[in-house]
Amino acid sequence: MQDEFNDPLWRQVLSGAQMLFVAFGALVLMPLITGLDPNVALFTAGLGTLLFQLMTGRQVPVFLASSFAFITPIILAKQQFGLAETMGGVMAAGFVYTFLGAAVKIKGTGFIDRLLPPVVIGPVIISIGLAMAPIAANMAMGKDADGTQLIPYQTAMLISMPALLTTLVVAVFGRGMFKLLPIMFGVLVGFGLSFAFGVVDVARIAAAPWFALPQFTAPAFNWQAILFIVPVALAPAIEHIGGVIAVGSVTGRDYLKKPGLHRTLFGDGVATTAAGLFGGPPNTTYAEVTGAVMLTKNYNPKIMTWAAIFAISLAFIGKFGALLQSIPVPVMGGILCLLFGSIAAVGMNTLIRHRIDLGEARNLVIVSVTLVFGIGGVLVGSGTGPDDFGLKGIALCAVVAIALNLLLPGNDHWKQPGPPVV
Repeated sequence: MQDEFNDPLWRQVLSGAQMLFVAFGALVLMPLITGLDPNVALFTAGLGTLLFQLMTGRQVPVFLASSFAFITPIILAKQQFGLAETMGGVMAAGFVYTFLGAAVKIKGTGFIDRLLPPVVIGPVIISIGLAMAPIAANMAMGKDADGTQLIPYQTAMLISMPALLTTLVVAVFGRGMFKLLPIMFGVLVGFGLSFAFGVVDVARIAAAPWFALPQFTAPAFNWQAILFIVPVALAPAIEHIGGVIAVGSVTGRDYLKKPGLHRTLFGDGVATTAAGLFGGPPNTTYAEVTGAVMLTKNYNPKIMTWAAIFAISLAFIGKFGALLQSIPVPVMGGILCLLFGSIAAVGMNTLIRHRIDLGEARNLVIVSVTLVFGIGGVLVGSGTGPDDFGLKGIALCAVVAIALNLLLPGNDHWKQPGPPVV
């Protein structure tokens, strides 16, 4: 396949830099929200993309980076179990993709549709977005996730709302490549205002070395943390499938057949497991980059290799990481008011696009219980101490949605085998 791409090397390099630029805003925003090192996220995004290409024979032009679906579980898992144990859970989440890939190889692509139909995925994605809404609101008002005031309210609002407005304007009215960079423009405006109001820690940036190793964190394995994070991987798995189908529609190729959905899922799983090994956020296929591929009509997978190389290189620039970590919370909070709502809207669109009839009792039960368990704070188990385990939030609602779908009458068709994967 690679012989058909004869782009000059300089064009591949420039295109790779452009793809990283498109992904950059969301890539670093997720670790900044969760308290992870953005330089580690850059490193694991680049490494994960290279591993994905290795697993798939470098046939699919996608870039893998930080998954927003894991924001709330990572924040809560860090508080309850610690960073190392959380990374052990991230590694285990990568194995979920590997298991799904093996199941698709054996049972066929229909296996995913039977296990995770739209009536399951829709409310889970809605829960992911709405459960994080309080975090966005607090950050926009200058508070941390626990509600502690970090920056005066009026100053925070004068930073967060222009950052949000800029993101909205670029997302709606932007044209060409600019339309793919709303987060980047929002961060730049918010960061500029933060400098004007004197809330940026410039001393930290000045003290940082130019070149430094990212703050890698080795994983530790705790079964409570693993069970807390692993169920969340089901929703990004569906996101991955949609991303592979989307890039296939752009390039005119059926990547579900070649290299095969089982290989792309396996590649995504290896990338996420590698991220957890180094202390980075879980990886997922970036829709922004797929949009850039469509816009530029450059379908050469080699450009993603260069994007990955640039990401890994930036990870070792210490001042760059210090600059990213100095971004005040209102900047991120303003942008997240749009992003978290957008995640919920994707879930609603999943239900609408597949014409899920909520007048049918079975569908209504699955959606209703999933939403309440995901957003309402229902806890199954004790979870009162560091060694206790309680399933709650996104992890709980994902398990409940799958169980209800399999157990309630009207889903007997899931037992029928799908077509084999060639």
